[in-house]
Amino acid sequence: MIMIMLNQTDVTPSCFILNGIPGLEDMHMWISFPFCSMYVVAMVGNCGLLYLIRYEDSLHRPMYYFLAMLSLTDLVMCSSTTPKALCIFWFQLKEISFKDCLVQMFFIHTFTGMESGVLMLMALDRYVAICYPLRYSTILTNPVIARVGVATFLRAVFLIIPLVFFTKQLPYCRGNLIHHTYCDQLSVAKLSCGNIKINVVYGLMAAFLIGGFDILCIAISYTMILWAVVSLSSTEARRKAFSTCTAHICAIVFSYSPAFFCFFFNRFGSHTIPSSCHIIVANIYLLLPPTMNPIVYGVKTKQIRDCVLRILSAPGVGDRQGS
Repeated sequence: MIMIMLNQTDVTPSCFILNGIPGLEDMHMWISFPFCSMYVVAMVGNCGLLYLIRYEDSLHRPMYYFLAMLSLTDLVMCSSTTPKALCIFWFQLKEISFKDCLVQMFFIHTFTGMESGVLMLMALDRYVAICYPLRYSTILTNPVIARVGVATFLRAVFLIIPLVFFTKQLPYCRGNLIHHTYCDQLSVAKLSCGNIKINVVYGLMAAFLIGGFDILCIAISYTMILWAVVSLSSTEARRKAFSTCTAHICAIVFSYSPAFFCFFFNRFGSHTIPSSCHIIVANIYLLLPPTMNPIVYGVKTKQIRDCVLRILSAPGVGDRQGS
């Protein structure tokens, strides 16, 4: 294990050591199996969704363009942490350079912010589809979708870059052992002997500007959707309107539930909840949405189901299976 020699106030480590899940080192191999399984499902499911949306004309609609954004975000989000975690669990490759740690930190926080933003855009998409169905295609045109997607990405980038810069400028004099499977901003900052108040305050501000704003927009969108659906006279029409939101509501639950746990643990529960529990949930936070989103949308969305069944029942597929 490489330890950092301390002398001056301006100390920059050459590398960090990611310790995995402290207290559960003997179970790392067993823990790796569900992590690896979820990662494989996430990669296959999201790549499959992107393929369908790209090549199926029936899926060239705003809802599925936003779903493609979500799938791309999920792929980057889980790929930024899980391969390194598996290397720790399987091969004890715990070392990560200081620069790679900052890059990983940037990707993690940028694309979790992007995930939240895309979920917000999908809520607005459902609002327009249900409340203004006749104007749906004229409001959510391809240029509009591209602009809001780029704006959501740039919002996350510009809010996270200062956080990474503040972390880079800190002097590190408390060793280089990070009790985590990836370079979480607070876990890295706690190794500093400098003042990390700006990191904590700015991190909270970025979380509220991204997550708080998105949750507010989602809440307003679904309030308006609920109001519009309840006013429908037909029970069947109400059922169909609600059913179009089911997959998106599941995606919100899968994304925000572990996120809230991690947020409150970092600020209030570090002395009452075992750190191993926090680290496992933090990894689930980055793995659960990418794993479940393609499954939920594949099961709950009729157009995607029909496309999958049509591909599987194509003559070429049946011929290859029978040969």
